[in-house]
Amino acid sequence: MIVYGKQICKFLIERHPELINRFLLAKEIDKKDFGKISGIGKPIERVDAKKAQALARGGNHQGWLCDIKPYRYSGIAPLKKMAFLVVLAGLTDVGNIGAIIRTAYALGADGVVAAGVGQLQSEAVVRASAGAMFDLPVAIAPNLLDLLNELKQSGFTLYGAGLGGQSIETVEVAPRRVLVLGSEGSGIPKRALEKMDKIVTIEMARPFDSLNVSAAAAILIYRMGHA
Repeated sequence: MIVYGKQICKFLIERHPELINRFLLAKEIDKKDFGKISGIGKPIERVDAKKAQALARGGNHQGWLCDIKPYRYSGIAPLKKMAFLVVLAGLTDVGNIGAIIRTAYALGADGVVAAGVGQLQSEAVVRASAGAMFDLPVAIAPNLLDLLNELKQSGFTLYGAGLGGQSIETVEVAPRRVLVLGSEGSGIPKRALEKMDKIVTIEMARPFDSLNVSAAAAILIYRMGHA
């Protein structure tokens, strides 16, 4: 699996060198950075600009690419032992998914589940999460309704993000809770919405119907993580 960009490669050097198979450098870097790369004892390969662009699929690699071990998604069972989960109901945009994983890690959620999808573009999500998904369990659950039933049976209270619910500022959050976020286009599917214990809403200071899902996630995760 190829990831690219100076930030993510440096993160892997510092936090997860065991995941790195080899480095691919497409430009000269300063001696200090090169020393850090060579210091973990992984192969270093020089590649030309054309090959680097192909490996990064046209992305901005900044001359830094890493060939790493495939990402290992968590199972659902370990997550059911945790206190605060974030469930993404049908989200497919890798930028939003990665941003939410990064926020969930930074603000204290214990795990993230991408539900209603069969797979994720791991390389893109890893990059969008800035590497946070290597330190936070992320699972995939193809059947959203089955997942919600399983979580409720495990003692979680389900909070769905939506319009017309109770202001998140006034909600008393349960000790074991799940925040469910729907897609920007259609929100949480109706049948899933019916399984929520409570709908929570972010009150707007001005008349506007919604926020980007990753921005809304940050507000809701912060509030529910510090309740």
